[in-house]
Amino acid sequence: MASLPSLSFISATDLIRLRPSSKLAIVDVRDEGLRSDLGHIAGSWNFERDNFSEKLPALMGKLEGQEAVVLHCGKSQHSGPACANKLVEHLATLLSKKEIEAAPRVYILEKGFTGWASAGFPVCTCGEAFCEGC
Repeated sequence: MASLPSLSFISATDLIRLRPSSKLAIVDVRDEGLRSDLGHIAGSWNFERDNFSEKLPALMGKLEGQEAVVLHCGKSQHSGPACANKLVEHLATLLSKKEIEAAPRVYILEKGFTGWASAGFPVCTCGEAFCEGC
């Protein structure tokens, strides 16, 4: 039987350490305007919170082969955790229906984009929904 998807927080420092050696996706759930104005984590994908549930099938397609996914919003206090919970519920449903064999680990970025940027970690301003890394 496949294990249920897990959900926990990850610090920006731990994300930096984990990133090069892992098949890892970073999902920004802020709206496109904020992402464009303030920048985003280099290499992240944008799946806005307002239509996150409807976009889950597209996100699942992007997550194929990923070992972990990190979700965040501005401060990871509301939207990031809410979307992460929706993703975990969706993954659990897919596992129970045997539509997937394994689920990626799901993390919420502590302090969100604000914490990431204020710590001096790489920020991109490319404006692409699926950033290739700046």
